[in-house]
Amino acid sequence: MSDATLHATDRDPDDFSVQIADQIESFLVAVTEVAKGDEPDSAVPFLLLEVSQLLLAGGRLGAHEDILPDERYEPDPGPEADVDALRENLARLLEPVDVYSEVFDPYEPRKAPVPARISDDLTDVVSDLRHGMVHYRAGRTTEALWWWQFSYFSNWGSTASATLRALQSVVAHVRLNQPLAALDGLDTDQDAGDDALEIEAGRVMAEEIGVPLGLRPVT
Repeated sequence: MSDATLHATDRDPDDFSVQIADQIESFLVAVTEVAKGDEPDSAVPFLLLEVSQLLLAGGRLGAHEDILPDERYEPDPGPEADVDALRENLARLLEPVDVYSEVFDPYEPRKAPVPARISDDLTDVVSDLRHGMVHYRAGRTTEALWWWQFSYFSNWGSTASATLRALQSVVAHVRLNQPLAALDGLDTDQDAGDDALEIEAGRVMAEEIGVPLGLRPVT
């Protein structure tokens, strides 16, 4: 039983808040353990599983009615925990598949993909979830749920979803024995006026994503 669940031993284990907190605590512990690098060969599939399970909790928060905090202003949770070491460990562990391409908003038309990093994404998600966990462990359950729901919509939900897609793609390429294709540019079907922007975006992506993966030389 996790620390989050132990904090609520007087609560019904079927209670929504207990279940969400336990799923989030499980993710936080799992990512921290993966980042230690003790089992590098299984890191990507294990992260794929953990992010998938976290997004189940996110989906439940997203489908839930709006959760309103008890107070108008958020209580000060104290200083944020340092996540630089976690970020650096994940970046080393995930080299050379750390960098991938992402579209921030699929409903915003004609936006070019941009480079992103799995290590940055996971660390950002961890930071959001830890913030809420501080409230939960202090007994501010409604505040914790409000924060997790709000930050799911505003940040960690889309970030975790993008990370899941990247991790799933890596696993699929490996399991299907399909080498990652070289990134020589982006075919975004832009109008002529956007050509220069898209060519530059393609060049940046090719260098930042392709080179770390050993897919193309620096030109």
